[in-house]
Amino acid sequence: MNYFLRSAAYIFHPLLMPLIGAKLYFVLTPKFIEPQVINAKTCAIFIITILIPLIFFLLLKNVGLVKSINLKEVQERKFPLMIQTLLVLVIIKMVFSSYQSPEMYYFFVGVLFTTISALVLVFFNFKVSLHQMGVAGVTMFLIALSVHFNKNYLLEIGIFFLINGWVASSRLDTKSHTILELLTGFFIGLIPQIVMLNYWL
Repeated sequence: MNYFLRSAAYIFHPLLMPLIGAKLYFVLTPKFIEPQVINAKTCAIFIITILIPLIFFLLLKNVGLVKSINLKEVQERKFPLMIQTLLVLVIIKMVFSSYQSPEMYYFFVGVLFTTISALVLVFFNFKVSLHQMGVAGVTMFLIALSVHFNKNYLLEIGIFFLINGWVASSRLDTKSHTILELLTGFFIGLIPQIVMLNYWL
């Protein structure tokens, strides 16, 4: 059971959540999007939100600013979150347009505010759950897509609610976070996506 619980932390790692959100959008959207465009944007998201952060992580680890990819200490999160904030800005400016892809554009604007919120909490010495934050954001995005496209995505939404519980149980099992840190992460991931609905729903 422990292996099952702990696997959630790797399967739904925070770095993967923007890519998962994008892939869900491309699979579920009733809009026609050329496969070449989907591949190009997916590749861009992978490079900007996963590959580049991993390279920066190795650099930060070599200079002693972080100890592990889990970022267990609050202060270890400062530079990775700063870097992630800048990289999400790159996506907003260069990968998605508010006119051509408002759903994805405002999804990443929500991700930006979520990341900034987590960074601000670091300066208050509070370690929010980045895992819970990421999963909650994608869950709210799925709900919004269901309403926006007037499509029944209850199965996908239900699965992600289960994933929220799985991730929370995983983080509690490893004693990585307290219930307060998990709840804070959940709402920090959820609320920016709700706020962004005013612009595209």
